[in-house]
This record gives sequence, C-alpha cells and structure tokens, in this order.
Amino acid sequence: MLRQLFATGLLMIVTQLGAQAAPVERPTAPAHAETITLGGGCFWCLEAVFEELKGVVSVTSGYAGGHVANPDYEQVSSGTTGHAEVVQIVFDPQVLPLDVLLHVYFTIHDPTTLDRQGNDVGTQYRSVAFYRDAAQKTAIENAIAEAGREYPGKIVTQVEPFTVFYKAENYHQEYFRLHGTQPYCQLVIAPKVAKFRKKFHEWLKLAT
Repeated sequence: MLRQLFATGLLMIVTQLGAQAAPVERPTAPAHAETITLGGGCFWCLEAVFEELKGVVSVTSGYAGGHVANPDYEQVSSGTTGHAEVVQIVFDPQVLPLDVLLHVYFTIHDPTTLDRQGNDVGTQYRSVAFYRDAAQKTAIENAIAEAGREYPGKIVTQVEPFTVFYKAENYHQEYFRLHGTQPYCQLVIAPKVAKFRKKFHEWLKLAT
C-alpha cells in the first residue's frame, strides 16, 4: 500500500524532514480536561483533523485494543497484535462538547466499512471507539445512532472499554503538518481535512 510504503520504506527521509520542522507550542490541559481514544483508519488522517478542532489540547497517534505489550508499527501493520491505529485526544469539554467531537469523528471516516478505510485494509484500520466511563459510552452509542441516520450502510464501529494506549513512534506524530506535500497526504489526508474545515468551520481553532 502507498501509505505503508511511506511509513516504512521512507522512514529515514521522514525522520530527517521531521527534525527540520519548527516545534509547536502545546497548551496546558485544564484540570477538567477529558481524554478519549478513537480509531478510524490511518491515524495520520484522524490526527490531522482533530489537531485543528477548537477545544482540543493534544492529539497523539498510537495503538490500542490489542494483546501485545509495547507493539511497534511493523507489528501492528502485520495485523497479528490485535491493535488498531488510534488517536488519543485530550480536550476541554467546556469548549468542545463530546457530542461535537464524536460528530466530527463520524464525519471524517466511513464507519460502515469493516476493517478498512479506502485502500487501507486490515483490522488495524477498524472503526473503534474506546470509552473511559459510562458517560463516554452513552455519548458514543448516541453518536452511532445519529450516524446510522446519515449513512446508508450499517455502522460497524466497535465500542470497547479503554485499557491501555501505546504511543506510536515519533515519526508518526503530526505527520500531516510535517509532511503535507507528500503524495499520501495530498491524495488521502488533505481531502478529509478540507471536508472537515468546510463542515465544521465554526469549530476551527483561530490559529492552526
């Protein structure tokens, strides 16, 4: 796949380019901040969108939902660890209600395709939402019901209790911001970001 080619075969180039990028100053999470972990295809795509969402403090790409401790990208990509590519989102619910965040989530990926998003195929690309408490579970279930009225196909998003999150390798973090001119970013990620910006314009951060 094109995406795996860039993630593995061009790792050295990616790392070198990333080292040249200016660091981004991250806001401090308020005491009332919440965290949710979501998977819906390539984590580069999800991260690129959620980083621009008002009320989001941080977005970290990683792996969740598997049975192997401390997996690396190659292991997860093999489909043998049970992990999904996910983003862990820390957000301020007083600025960004969870139902809005979940609406964005169900807009920027297709929750009706089992174990795939476009040409990215495998259980690691499954649609899955990990909840940390009963309130999050209810919000996810309500969002699924809402999405079911918008999509013609059956929603296959898995709803699972959160257990553990493993941060992905550094070269995966902020991938679109650092490497937005690469073919995969232009062909796959950029259209998702453009769709998000158009539909959720009022939820964009003032500066991204």
